[in-house]
Amino acid sequence: MNICSMANILVTGGAGFIGSHLVSRLVKDGHEVTVMDTLLRGNKLDKDVFRNIQFLEEDVRNQDAVFSAAKNCDAIFHLAAVLGVDIVADNPVETMEVETIGTRNIAKAALRHDIPKILYASTSGIYGHSAMEQAVVEEVMVDPRTSYAMAKRYNEIYLAALNEEKGINTISLRFFNVYGPKQDNRMVIPRFIEQAKAGNPITVFGDGKQTRDFTYIDDTTEACIRLMEKSNGAQIFNIANEKEGCIEELAATIKQMTQSNSEIKYLEAPTKRYDYEVGRRVGSSEKLKNAVGYKPDTTLAQGLDRIINQG
Repeated sequence: MNICSMANILVTGGAGFIGSHLVSRLVKDGHEVTVMDTLLRGNKLDKDVFRNIQFLEEDVRNQDAVFSAAKNCDAIFHLAAVLGVDIVADNPVETMEVETIGTRNIAKAALRHDIPKILYASTSGIYGHSAMEQAVVEEVMVDPRTSYAMAKRYNEIYLAALNEEKGINTISLRFFNVYGPKQDNRMVIPRFIEQAKAGNPITVFGDGKQTRDFTYIDDTTEACIRLMEKSNGAQIFNIANEKEGCIEELAATIKQMTQSNSEIKYLEAPTKRYDYEVGRRVGSSEKLKNAVGYKPDTTLAQGLDRIINQG
């Protein structure tokens, strides 16, 4: 199913960081949107957007609530998840339950209501320590090491099976370190910006040499929309900027851009972060480009400028 005209879309986790940006774009494009979110981390939806959607304050583990939310929908973006390294590490059971039970409920709802497409928020964390010397492609052997990554990989396999057995189109989106306005300080970029603006030490875990592939939120949203419109079958796509950003260089750049006097302070990473720390991570978006004619292109400098100076 290709969705180009106005459609009814369910977005779970739609009040969160990525979800709120995606919902704003869907509303702007003329779609009817239902958002399902527990609001445990607040509501990042703009007020004018909130007035133009149907909102349900519910948990994806509640099957009846999911069935109700999905009624009359043409596609589902399933973004609901437990997020943040510290929160996930402290709550591994809840993390896996939200992932596995929630995705099962989404699948059952799609079957009940004949919804032909599910787009699922997976993660680059699935790659673990795989292919650290090069940009990872979707076909590489994955290496999930955390409850979060293992549950995400399980759901990718589950959704592929759903496509094979039931014919529902299932698109798994492997996000790479998405950042942008409205992100909270559980993530590294808003934490560094907050520390720099306050004049507090900018705290870097480890030696700061580790790299990440920072992908701007608008690019991520654009990729999601195009995949909703054009991609079918059981597919997995990286959504990556294809550029490595060093954490200590990120800290220095944010310090300079905010004109901060903050000290950059190196800390030993807590033990519970061990499995989440990899030395390098950069992804390839060639499969995405070949499928939809687009891949992320906002540079880290451009993205940081939009957050610091325009937000």
